[in-house]
Amino acid sequence: MILVTGGAGYIGSHAVKALKAAGFAPVIFDNLSTGHRSFVRDTPMVEGDIRNSTDIQRAFSEYSIDGVLHFAGKALVPEAHANPAVYYDVNVIGGLRLLDVMRDRGVKHFIFSSTCSTYGIPENAPIAEECPQLPINPYGETKLAFERALRWYHESYGIQYLSLRYFNAAGADPDGEFGEDHDPETHLIPLVLDAAAGRRPVVQVFGTDYPTPDGTCLRDYIHVTDLASAHVLGLQALMEKKVSSQAINLGTGTGYSVREVIGTVRKVTGREIPVRETDRRPGDPPILVAAVEKARTILGWTATHSDLGEIVATAWKWHQDR
Repeated sequence: MILVTGGAGYIGSHAVKALKAAGFAPVIFDNLSTGHRSFVRDTPMVEGDIRNSTDIQRAFSEYSIDGVLHFAGKALVPEAHANPAVYYDVNVIGGLRLLDVMRDRGVKHFIFSSTCSTYGIPENAPIAEECPQLPINPYGETKLAFERALRWYHESYGIQYLSLRYFNAAGADPDGEFGEDHDPETHLIPLVLDAAAGRRPVVQVFGTDYPTPDGTCLRDYIHVTDLASAHVLGLQALMEKKVSSQAINLGTGTGYSVREVIGTVRKVTGREIPVRETDRRPGDPPILVAAVEKARTILGWTATHSDLGEIVATAWKWHQDR
């Protein structure tokens, strides 16, 4: 069985579905602080906190765990700036407690939900895995700290791992079972869709003078279904000893601007989007686009659902059904 921490959340729920489709038996571990009980459906779940070793031990005692997909964590940059202590507690200390239980139980296979935020503001694009990691916020710092710990748990205790560094997760399950439902919402595509649905009066565009084709930031959007498939491929590769422990980017290698996203939402929804252009936000890189050669060559993975139109269409369906 495969333990999926944060399996009731946005990306975790899609990974649970992908694991089932591949023949694995997932078990969700979640405290439901940001996850959704409705996303659990018929999957076994242990309700617990990643910071509580007793809760983690209970999951490993109740089920025979062969590997872990680790999504549980905090991921809001403004919140991380306001309260970094919580981010270190959950993302680092909580993660280490999970690894300690794995070590004690002899469970060796681990997939980590990391982030392109570990790179900070890169000097070049696309961003390769070997680029310097210089985070500019506590969220990125905590993800990088845990990546570094993983290396030593591998060296000393034999934990086999992949750190999958996401770029911009987006979209929703094509079957409409799961989608992006954060509170507060900070991601561009759901914010623009909220404006299309009349739930938000205006979309703010932060900065129109970047060195990009239309002056707005470029981001690499990857469909959440594609992310989930990469986790399954990574887990299979580790279990079959086809891949060594390392970090791998997950993206498409293509960047879309803020204006392109808004334009695509207008086209898909057929609705007008009120826009307010304002100053840049501190720390926003002009371009965040992944180098994706490692994912292709090592995992045999490419994004197949991450055309911007498909991403927006699945997310819009989720918004409407909700």
